[in-house]
Amino acid sequence: MNQARILVVDDTPFNRRLLVRLLEGIGHAAVEAEDGRKALERLRDTSAERIDLVLLDIVMPDMDGHETLAALKADDVLRDVPVIVISGVDELDSVVRCIRMGAADYLPKTVDPEILQARIEASLAQKRLRDNERELLATIDRQRSQLARFLSPQVAALVSSADGESMLAGHRREITAMFCDLRNFTAFSETAEPEEVLGFLRAYHAAMGELIVEHEGTLEHFAGDGFMTFFNDPVLQPDHAARAIGMAIAMRDRFAGLSADWRRRGHILELGIGIATGYATLGRIGFEGRYDYGAIGNAIILASRLSSEAAPGEILVAARTFAEAEADRPILAAPGGDRTLKGFSRAVPTFLVSGLGERVGGQERTTEGAST
Repeated sequence: MNQARILVVDDTPFNRRLLVRLLEGIGHAAVEAEDGRKALERLRDTSAERIDLVLLDIVMPDMDGHETLAALKADDVLRDVPVIVISGVDELDSVVRCIRMGAADYLPKTVDPEILQARIEASLAQKRLRDNERELLATIDRQRSQLARFLSPQVAALVSSADGESMLAGHRREITAMFCDLRNFTAFSETAEPEEVLGFLRAYHAAMGELIVEHEGTLEHFAGDGFMTFFNDPVLQPDHAARAIGMAIAMRDRFAGLSADWRRRGHILELGIGIATGYATLGRIGFEGRYDYGAIGNAIILASRLSSEAAPGEILVAARTFAEAEADRPILAAPGGDRTLKGFSRAVPTFLVSGLGERVGGQERTTEGAST
């Protein structure tokens, strides 16, 4: 049995000395307090050695045992310190009150040393279990925070959730995928200094990553000059098509500032975005020791092809995506024509998105700041 440090709280010196001898006889260290206020001061003293358990009297002047116990359990730091009430008050009401307030046990002052030892060991064992549980939860939180640095927040949460394994194993769902690709990045990389390239990529990734989090997209991968994000998985989003378009517009507008800054330095960098909606199979892909959360389906391929097809500064979306987004909010767009894309046997009807609209009194109008 490990030695515990136990605080004895009693206003009668004889009673305190008796309990101290009992505690020392069974291998524990004892600390004394003559009333409830002194006990709380000692427990809250961060410079003193930690108290593992409290033996608390009920009948005390100024601040009695009930008040002391209530103050302990109301304190976020002290509430888990086990309290055994040892009192000459043996009324049933007092026993019930203390147990309901959170006392670990209630013993008479004429307690047998072996019984006291057994109750102390049981209370300390329960405290160790609670401490271990708290440490485990803290470890899980730390691991989740670390995961969130490498995974999308939704995927990090999925990995540690109860239904995560079934979702990771694979499932089918309608999603909206968005590919974003830089134009002239190869020429920029060849002419700019490596430090300039790295500086631009950091600013670019930070700006676009912030918008992905803001719009609650799931980032599948982030390459040097492009990335793929999808919506409606693993968290369901009924407005996933509109979300993707809204994020694309925000990215185009945010990128304009970055592009203008680098244009002044002699580097012309542009952004092309493609968006498509359709069913995909999603889940864990990779091998033991290195997994990613990915999506496979025609919507992914189509979004990639549309991104490649989009001219600098354009947001090119599939007709299905435009129709689904329009059901949630007005989208300002013009027909983008039927595009012949690699891997598709038929021409794909598209729209060129210029901005978002809003409905006011049944009428649609452009939102402030949207491009036209």
